[in-house]
Amino acid sequence: MMMSDQAGRPLSAVRIGNVSGFYGDRLRAAADMVSGGDVDIITGDYLAELTMYILHKSRQRDPDGGYATTFLTQMEQVLGTCLDRGIRIVANAGGLNPAGLATRLGALSERLGLHPRIAFADGDDVLGILPELQRAGHEIRHLDNGRPLADLEVEPITANAYLGAWPIARALQAGSDVVVTGRVTDASLVVGPAAWWHGWGEEDWDRLAGGVIAGHLLECGTQVTGGNFSFLGDITDRRYPGYPIAEISEDGSSVITKPVDTGGLVSVDTVIAQLLYEIGAPAYGGPDVTTWFDTVSVTPVGPNRVRVAGARGTAPTGQVKVAINYSGGYRNTMTLALTAPDIEQKAAHAESLLWERVGGKESFDAAEALLVRSDHPDPATQADATSHLVFTVKDTDPKKVGRSFSNAVLELVLGSYAGVYATTPPSSESAYGVYWPALIPALAVTPRLVLDDGSVELMPLPRGDAAAAAAPPVHPAVVPAPPEAGEVVIVPLGEVAGTRSGDKGGNANIGVWTRTDAEYEWLYGYLTAGRLRELLPEIAQLEVRRYELPNVRALNFIVVGILGDGVASSTRTDAQAKGLGEFLRSRPVPLPAALLRESTAEGDLGE
Repeated sequence: MMMSDQAGRPLSAVRIGNVSGFYGDRLRAAADMVSGGDVDIITGDYLAELTMYILHKSRQRDPDGGYATTFLTQMEQVLGTCLDRGIRIVANAGGLNPAGLATRLGALSERLGLHPRIAFADGDDVLGILPELQRAGHEIRHLDNGRPLADLEVEPITANAYLGAWPIARALQAGSDVVVTGRVTDASLVVGPAAWWHGWGEEDWDRLAGGVIAGHLLECGTQVTGGNFSFLGDITDRRYPGYPIAEISEDGSSVITKPVDTGGLVSVDTVIAQLLYEIGAPAYGGPDVTTWFDTVSVTPVGPNRVRVAGARGTAPTGQVKVAINYSGGYRNTMTLALTAPDIEQKAAHAESLLWERVGGKESFDAAEALLVRSDHPDPATQADATSHLVFTVKDTDPKKVGRSFSNAVLELVLGSYAGVYATTPPSSESAYGVYWPALIPALAVTPRLVLDDGSVELMPLPRGDAAAAAAPPVHPAVVPAPPEAGEVVIVPLGEVAGTRSGDKGGNANIGVWTRTDAEYEWLYGYLTAGRLRELLPEIAQLEVRRYELPNVRALNFIVVGILGDGVASSTRTDAQAKGLGEFLRSRPVPLPAALLRESTAEGDLGE
């Protein structure tokens, strides 16, 4: 018989399954998890940085909207089964309107003849208190470039604090079947259920940190089960990856796995890849705990089962991150194809003609022509001889970047270079937002929990302690000794290293890891911030920060400002830096020949 505590919670590990990594993820994920995952709780993450701006535009069209509507579709598929089997549901799909989503879910439940207890948490909307904080002397600055909010020439349209896990834990303790939230940290969707299940306290820093690690690993769905993974050859089951499950123990350690008979892979490497995704310094600040990512160890414990343990935590900082968005204006993009020969000359001619037609680049707030080379020497097909010229313009005046700009590009089709044709139809302007991250005092934010009976509980964030938060819980790791000099071979970095990259506002992160100690000794000494700039010439003038995570043989780099004002406004072809790490893996490096001769078998990453 399974033992339970006085609240009826089993004392074994809690099995939490993720069913959404972003707004627009696979709709069948919830149904598949409920039918095959044998889970206690399902969670879904719907709120990327860009999503709050998208939901703002949705709410402008419908004042009762502002939430992730796909969550309702998923609930229609699984809610009855979850109630029958006692599976709790936690999701941040409430976006800008958790109360509205709870109401819609209640109406859906009634139509289905179901009677779940639905709670929602909000209080993350801090747009109205920003001026008050500034008047009180709290200077609100951009998290990366330090620019004061007061210097913005436009008004923010959304401002949402990243709330923590305790309202979720309290809602589950009160018997809620479904908990929907607004902007909480992605990991809180897992930390809250784990804290409720195991009865963790607000100062159980190491346990909470373990929950944050598990939540971080689950938050992007299939990225931890073989999706977006460098070593494709490791994945022998090429079916769509199963969504992940974390079995979280009372001490905060977890086992990452996936439902049986699903595609993909859970291995030490897939877990490390996701561990490195979109992180910064090893001290990962949150509203409930500061989690030290450099304390974590990862070990295989069975087929598609990986144990993650050793996470250490310190007090929260007393500040909370805020996702501010403002309207950046309007943009338009048009693309022309160029066929070899003389691609660079053709591109220069087209660019000169276009800017002449539209009054010059200076007539826009921003204008760019990007030549994307994809042609090959001695091409066998026309496609192999083709590159693309991408024109992008931005302006606060929608008319300047609308159809008049598209038409000007199309006028080049009969009057510019040989073989010209467009790959985009005439397009109108589209509004874009700018993401502006900042910190505000945690005590200025008051999370609110509304239970199914209408009762309201205010749950202030922990006060925090900046000095305690910054104190490393372990001694610095010993610097690896450099490998002995010897024969070197020039090979792509990807021969010995995996990568995972992504966006952090206007910055990008690139996590790099190796599989053996010898490889890490070489990587540690070779891949400095300066060397990264040499390997990636487009970042040569940008600030690069390097952090070490020796327990998992990894380095993490932050490339400051490469994405401009963030994904919504970036004009890069890879606006979220998803492929930046793979580009790094393609770059030639002088590798000790002995490393290529060593076994590439997965090494032990002990605790």
